[in-house]
Amino acid sequence: MNFRLATPAALVDLNALTELSHITMSGDRVRIGGMTRHRMLELSDAIARDVPLVAAAMPFIAHAAIRTRGTIGGSLAHADPAAELPAVMLALDATLVAQSTKGTRTIAANEFFTGLFSTMLEPGELLTAIEIPRRRPRTGYAFEEISRRHGDFALAGAAAAVSVDDQGRCTAARVALFSVADRPVLAQQAARLLVGQVPSRDAILAAAEEASRHDIDPPGDIHASSAYRRQLARVLTRRVLERAFHSLESV
Repeated sequence: MNFRLATPAALVDLNALTELSHITMSGDRVRIGGMTRHRMLELSDAIARDVPLVAAAMPFIAHAAIRTRGTIGGSLAHADPAAELPAVMLALDATLVAQSTKGTRTIAANEFFTGLFSTMLEPGELLTAIEIPRRRPRTGYAFEEISRRHGDFALAGAAAAVSVDDQGRCTAARVALFSVADRPVLAQQAARLLVGQVPSRDAILAAAEEASRHDIDPPGDIHASSAYRRQLARVLTRRVLERAFHSLESV
């Protein structure tokens, strides 16, 4: 609305729904209410401990004044392809909870985003909660983006979650790229190159190359050409994978 891209005839104020603002630990999952402010997530010790990828992304979201008002549910439902949180939820294999007068349903993050500013939410549904697996042993995370100025929309960004076994071989890798398509993209081809391998520099470079060449087909616009975004995706994929695997050395 600030950019006059949307001019709704009416607005519904959800601020009175205080029960939708919470961070709850339940078993092996973290449940975050849809009205939870970005700033609350940014300052939460529990988020930093149990879902550090969310904490890592928070400082990149706009500016502090906006983070005190913006909510996690609002960001995900808006589904801006250049936003950080949709990619983070994809990398973390999160589950989104939608509720309406007809009942409640859960939607996997990799199914939730359907296109440019579009999601699986149906008319009358509200995104009430997000459920994220808690940090598991031998799992590392990293987040990075490139923008013209801090707080601007990213020209490209990447979020990574990787796991290894007790021999140091990669057992799982999820790299989500954003601002390179009409929705966040899971770099599945890159992940296939890593799983089963000890994460060497050559393996990471090969995965980054695969992500940039075969997992995405980025558009060009006035901010960046398709070739430039592809190069950014290559570099950012390498960086987040290196940092995610390196973080395991200190766990």
